[in-house]
Parts: sequence; C-alpha cells; structure tokens
Amino acid sequence: MTQALIVIDVQNDFCPGGALAVAEGDAIVPGVNALMAQFPAVILTQDWHPAGHSSFASSHDGAAPFSVVQMPYGPQVLWPDHCIQGTQGAAFHAGLNTDRADLIIRKGYNPAIDSYSAFFENDHTTPTGLEGYLRTRGITDLTMVGLATDFCVNYSAVDAAKLGFKVTVRVDLCRAIDLDGSLAAALQGMRDAGVTLA
Repeated sequence: MTQALIVIDVQNDFCPGGALAVAEGDAIVPGVNALMAQFPAVILTQDWHPAGHSSFASSHDGAAPFSVVQMPYGPQVLWPDHCIQGTQGAAFHAGLNTDRADLIIRKGYNPAIDSYSAFFENDHTTPTGLEGYLRTRGITDLTMVGLATDFCVNYSAVDAAKLGFKVTVRVDLCRAIDLDGSLAAALQGMRDAGVTLA
C-alpha cells in the first residue's frame, strides 16, 4: 500500500450555488467516487474556517472579495465568507462517497492564517499533520483530485512534490477558479515542481 488518493475540498461552498462556487465543481463527483476504488488509501481534505476568518473580505473594512492584502506570511487573496465550521457550506458534497475515507484532514481553522495546502498553512511552515500520517503508513505516491485546481490542489501538489512524494494531479477531476490567469500559472508551477498532470 504505497498509493493514496487525496480528494481536496469537494464541499458545498465550492460547488454551484455555494459561497465560493467553482464552475462545474460538482461535475467531478461521480468520477472521483469511481477513482476511489483504485486506491488502497483515500484521504479527504476539508476547508474549515471559523467565522470572521482573516482571509475573508468581510473581515477587512471596505475590502472587496478577490482583492489581495499583505498578511504577515505574504500576499493573501480575500475571499467571500466560505466553509465556515459546522455550516452546510462547509459540508462535503452530498454525492461524495465520504465512507471510503481513511482520514479527513481539516485546514484553515486558525483564524489568523489561511491554508490552501493539505500539508502546510499559508506560512509554508506550519504543518497540518498529513505528511506524518502518510509517512507512517508508508505511502509514497499521491494522486490528487478536487477543488480548486489553481489554489488548494495546486498548493497541495507542489508541497507534496517538495516533500519528496511522487505526485499526479488528475486535471480532468479538478475544476479551477481561474482568477486573472491563476490556472495557467498553477499548471506551469505544478509542472516545474515535478508534478505529473494526467
């Protein structure tokens, strides 16, 4: 068992009708469920913000959603309020086969710092614990799917590659926000990091 499927943030707020909807975000669910059968280990990530999180535009007077501010850890896109702990928006898409998950890892719960990656908060140093879990299970090869290609999938894939995992992103089972060319930049960044795009 050296392979794991990592399913990133397939949550209601990232699907059509959600607070931070990714176009066709729900369209990947059947394919993701089917892919789970091919992997001995399945891990789900879940964006899990407290109300009033510092990455929300509503937490900054007069700031517009999708504007960028400087945080102590670097530039931060300000998002619409989304994936607030315990809300329906933070719940996994109803069609996702969550029973198949060995582990659900929650991220973004520190109110002072956002967390795109499944491995680190946005300071790139505070770990989520996922690396240790994978290492103790002897998992070396990761396949990633989910939302959104250019943010949480991208950051997770690049961090995993930097940590020495063999990483494949199934681009057909991801969907992107594509904010000002962010998708093209993310795809190139993943390639540069040694991630296989399939």
